[in-house]
Amino acid sequence: MKRDRRFKGFLIAVSLLVVAYALSAYVVLPAMWSHHEHQSSLAVRSMVTRTKQGIPGDALNVGLVGNREDVIRAMNLAGWYPADPITLKSSIEIIGSVLLNRPDPDAPVSNLYYDGRKEDLAFERPDGSSADRRHHVRFWEVLKKGAEGRPVWLGSATFDQGVGLSKYTGQVTHHIAPDIDVEREFLVSDLQHVGMAESIYQISGIRPTLNGRNGEGDRYYTDGEIWIVQLVTAGEKQEQPPAVLAPPPLIQLKDTAWKNLKKVLGN
Repeated sequence: MKRDRRFKGFLIAVSLLVVAYALSAYVVLPAMWSHHEHQSSLAVRSMVTRTKQGIPGDALNVGLVGNREDVIRAMNLAGWYPADPITLKSSIEIIGSVLLNRPDPDAPVSNLYYDGRKEDLAFERPDGSSADRRHHVRFWEVLKKGAEGRPVWLGSATFDQGVGLSKYTGQVTHHIAPDIDVEREFLVSDLQHVGMAESIYQISGIRPTLNGRNGEGDRYYTDGEIWIVQLVTAGEKQEQPPAVLAPPPLIQLKDTAWKNLKKVLGN
């Protein structure tokens, strides 16, 4: 009798394992993979930039679909200026801007690297009257021809909340605000506002991260998603709101849990 109960328990355990495997292999994992259905070529790529020294840098959190001219036009219309490269002259200018409390719309951004090369484009948007606070983003062209038949750019958007010295090089640099999801949403909203967004969807970036560190040692946290904006072509302004493609239910559940977690933690 006891042996029969044990055997029955064994069969139940095996059945549960089979069910768990089936759910994982045929429901959960396919649902996660479908998150890449818009740009499946990106699924195997790293989603973190690196410094020149190879230190993990900012996480990728935003993307654009369009050719170089589409990107530059859209960003300019949204109020984002091309950023200067870092030189001794530009570093002195940014220090002067901070000390004099005046904006520097083309203040430099330090180089970050993705796939072994520095950013292709960098933009910024001043916040207030001094160069110590600004929105900025770097972009890399990662696909010459994505799912829409157009180039795909991935970027790291962050908000600079103050100027200081790099812990690794001693150079003048900006320190970022930790919630990089807010900055991602700010940039996407800017593009929507000027009618440059044709559609918006998510792909998977890095995993949800509560205590990430960039190349300067600054903390960041993120839900791990990359928001992709398909830009209008040739600057033809979109009069209607962009189409928003919902992520799979599993990702929606994760995003909701993440937002609730941030509230609990006070972030």
